[in-house]
Amino acid sequence: IFTLALQVPVARPQSATPGEYQLKAAFLFNFAKFIEWPPSSFANPQSTFEICILGNDPFGTAMDDLLRGKVVAEHPVVVTRRKGIEDARHCQILFISSSEQKRLPAILEALKGTNTLAIGETDGFAASGGVIQFTLEEQHVRFIINTDAAGRAGLQISSKLLALAKVVRDIPGSGKS
Repeated sequence: IFTLALQVPVARPQSATPGEYQLKAAFLFNFAKFIEWPPSSFANPQSTFEICILGNDPFGTAMDDLLRGKVVAEHPVVVTRRKGIEDARHCQILFISSSEQKRLPAILEALKGTNTLAIGETDGFAASGGVIQFTLEEQHVRFIINTDAAGRAGLQISSKLLALAKVVRDIPGSGKS
C-alpha cells in the first residue's frame, strides 16, 4: 500500500488539499502496522490504540472517517485531539501539527520515556528528534524516519517500512540521547 500511496500526487506545498491529509491519515494508520509496540505502550490488553493530534488539526474529518472501526495489534483505534503535551504522553501515535513548531523542542523533551511515535511535517522534524517526518517532494508525500528517535521511544520499525523511507539519525551535537 505504501508504494501506491507514494505515487499519488498532491497539491503544491503551499496549498494543503483535503487529498493530502487523507493520504497522510492513511499513512499514520499504515505506519502503526509496521511498528512493533512494546507491551508498556498500553495500560492493559484491552486499551485502545490512540492516534492523537497535537495543535491545529489539518485533517478535518478525514482521520476520523478513515480510522473508524480500525484495529492495530488487537487494540481498537481512537482518534483524539490534544491541546497539552501532558495529555499526549499516553498516545501511541502523536501527530504534532506545524502550529506547534515553536514548542517542538519542549514537546519532544516531554515525550522522553514514552513509547510514542512522534510524527510531524515541519522542516527538520526528524533530524531534531521526531521519529517520522512527512515531506512533499515533486508533489508526492514522502517520509523521513529517524531511527535514533525510534530507538529512544522503544519502537521497532519494520525493515519494509524503512526501505520506503529516507532514514536519518539525530543531528550530531544536538544533545539528543
